[in-house]
Amino acid sequence: MTPGDLVSPSTATDGNSELPHDEASGSAERLSLGVAARLSRYLQVLTQAKKMGKETISSRELSDYTHVNSTQIRRDFSGFGRFGKRGVGYNVDALVSEIRKILRTSGQHNIALFGAGRLGHAIASSDIFADHGFRVVAIFDNDRRKLGQKIGTTNVRDSSELSSVVEEEDIVVGVLAVPTIAAQPIADDLVEAGVKIIFNYSEALLAVPPDVTVHTSSPAVDLLYALYFYLT
Repeated sequence: MTPGDLVSPSTATDGNSELPHDEASGSAERLSLGVAARLSRYLQVLTQAKKMGKETISSRELSDYTHVNSTQIRRDFSGFGRFGKRGVGYNVDALVSEIRKILRTSGQHNIALFGAGRLGHAIASSDIFADHGFRVVAIFDNDRRKLGQKIGTTNVRDSSELSSVVEEEDIVVGVLAVPTIAAQPIADDLVEAGVKIIFNYSEALLAVPPDVTVHTSSPAVDLLYALYFYLT
């Protein structure tokens, strides 16, 4: 992890520094898009810092890694209480725990992964989701030659089992690591099964109901974003 790491467009902020917080009741209301995006990015950096053995981190270091102004970072954190000490910085462990509570991501959340190809293997074998409390509990593929294969500790299932598996495993997120042409039918099946969050690695522009959230991850878009900072 180096200060050259850039916040991606998917976590770019809208500049809104206001934190919806009910001081009287002490309960946080729904965060604005900008605040949620920044907190998610802070959590990503802090999680990696924790894995590297860092015990404290300053707002300046967080700013270097996220390209969010350090004043904005301190303002974000102060809206939820006192987390750091002047001249010392923030305790990484404590801040990770607090941000997870604020984002309501404490505990474990189950994922269904679609696609047992090379990208699917990489996702299922990576710690990227597990580091943040997400666990791949089901892997689906339409290629019958792959059915029953084990990726990590999980066997590849037929997509026809989706509805029952979503209910049995309490799946909250569907991850699509499939060709573009296959993405929309799978998204339709996920919606029908009651899944409300879809993480899309394909280039498909998915059509879903308003109560379903789709996040599309594109390396090309991230590279264009990085190139902008290089050229300006």
